[in-house]
Amino acid sequence: MVGQMGKDMISNERPSPFGNRPHGDYPHSAPRPPVNEETLKSAKIQIERKTFVLALKENPRGRFLRITEDVGGRRDTIIIPAPGLEDFRKLLDEMVQAAGENPPPVPPE
Repeated sequence: MVGQMGKDMISNERPSPFGNRPHGDYPHSAPRPPVNEETLKSAKIQIERKTFVLALKENPRGRFLRITEDVGGRRDTIIIPAPGLEDFRKLLDEMVQAAGENPPPVPPE
């Protein structure tokens, strides 16, 4: 089967019918006009070298929480729609509890 696909291709890889175009080249990925957002509440927290900004926002599609992590000028953002915030909080509470229960491993001497 390797002979049919070529030497550099893994058996479960398939060539893309779209070629190797960057994301911006797709016709349906034209820049979207900016959406008017209103900030309802915002808070910032510094943890070690990271700064987190949590912003509860609202736009015509609804409310959402935007969490932005800034590490030395590099930013990553996640957005959680408001209907999922309660489930997100429950999961976060479980993670906080688990982090407190499991002490970090002691390095070997």
